[in-house]
Amino acid sequence: MNSSDTALPPYGEALGIVVDHDEAGNPVLSVPFSARMMGRPGYLHGGAMSGLMEMAAFAALRAELARRGETVRLKPVNIQVEFMRGGTEQTTYARGTVTRAGRRVALVNAEAWQDDPTKPIALAQMKILLSPAEG
Repeated sequence: MNSSDTALPPYGEALGIVVDHDEAGNPVLSVPFSARMMGRPGYLHGGAMSGLMEMAAFAALRAELARRGETVRLKPVNIQVEFMRGGTEQTTYARGTVTRAGRRVALVNAEAWQDDPTKPIALAQMKILLSPAEG
């Protein structure tokens, strides 16, 4: 995977999200706790958690499409987020898993966690429309 496959959009960069490491060809993103990520005192804002998982889903899908040699535009159709427990003042991680990537639609799951990847703080499911890239 090269750096163009994992480039984050300005929204992700504004939140301080980075590609932390790679797990079997899939990027794992992270973001440190900061004032811009805070909702109620001491806890992550739900929108910030959702944004992190959206970025992780897109990064996983881009990595999958790059492995297949495909260049397409990604257009989110919908996202469903389930908050499991509050995120606290520590680094938060997220990764996406491509469930299906067809010719026109992709389904991607994402999860966010802090100290233990087996105990997610939030889960997301995204449906993403794949359209031909404009040259």
